[in-house]
Amino acid sequence: MAITTSIVIPAYNESARLAAGYERLRPTLDVLNPDATEIIVVDDGSNDDTLHVAHDVYGHLPHTLFVQQPVNCGKGAAVRLGIALARGDNIIATDADMAINPRHFPDIVAALAHCPLVPGSRVRDHHIRYDSPLRTLAGGTFNHFVRHYTGTTLRDTQCGCKGLQRGPARLLGLLGMIDGFAFDPELFYLADQLGLRIEPLNVTWDDIHGSSVKIGRDSLAMLRDLRSLRRTRYENPVLELERNVDIAAVDRAARQARMQGLVVARSEDNALLVLPRDGAAGGLGMAAVLKGTLRTTGLAELRGRTLEAV
Repeated sequence: MAITTSIVIPAYNESARLAAGYERLRPTLDVLNPDATEIIVVDDGSNDDTLHVAHDVYGHLPHTLFVQQPVNCGKGAAVRLGIALARGDNIIATDADMAINPRHFPDIVAALAHCPLVPGSRVRDHHIRYDSPLRTLAGGTFNHFVRHYTGTTLRDTQCGCKGLQRGPARLLGLLGMIDGFAFDPELFYLADQLGLRIEPLNVTWDDIHGSSVKIGRDSLAMLRDLRSLRRTRYENPVLELERNVDIAAVDRAARQARMQGLVVARSEDNALLVLPRDGAAGGLGMAAVLKGTLRTTGLAELRGRTLEAV
């Protein structure tokens, strides 16, 4: 049976919370169908036994993938790696503790049938209420800065559960630069620049203790990243190809070049095979095979295109 849904779980020092997270997820897996669902756990350079525990907790399922960053790179980097490896047309990125109730996952999958991005939203009456007044105040203040610097109208960019169609997810992953916790606002900023529709889904959640976010330390880093968004030149190497290039031929060439996580962005004029920023060397070989032209492109040229994951 083909895999239709990929659940990406970034995990940094999560050995104590993985088992409880799986128990919250288990009933939903039966609804999604375990034979059509893959679990991808990305250990983001943990210094505990997260990877070992992940194997114990999820290893019995029919489709699992466990990968480990050699060092702690940040949640954004871990999610992007999971997206690059995902095989399902529907991708759900979610926290290891499953604080967002997984019973919403089938609704997210249903919404992805007609919308590229379906982020969870914990907002009630224009606010997210955490377990402490300090976190509630900090969250509201941060969202004010997010809306100011990105132009998004979303009230909950930091929800730990997001649904994405695989094609748009691949493009957002290839373009993204922020590795830390501000990768969420960057995701929505890029989606807006690319003309991708966003449809938030109300979710229920439990404010589970043990988050790796540190308000003082991480807030300053996130603010610095937010201020850099509009100054960043989001440019990637691409192969310009014929508009009707066969996706199977592109896939074969990518495998030969040992490149993964790519996306074809089609317009009425051409097709652009978007490569990682360090993928120009591999792109040269693919250009010869596919009879394409290697160059760079930015957000304006990518906006509004039809996206197909490779």
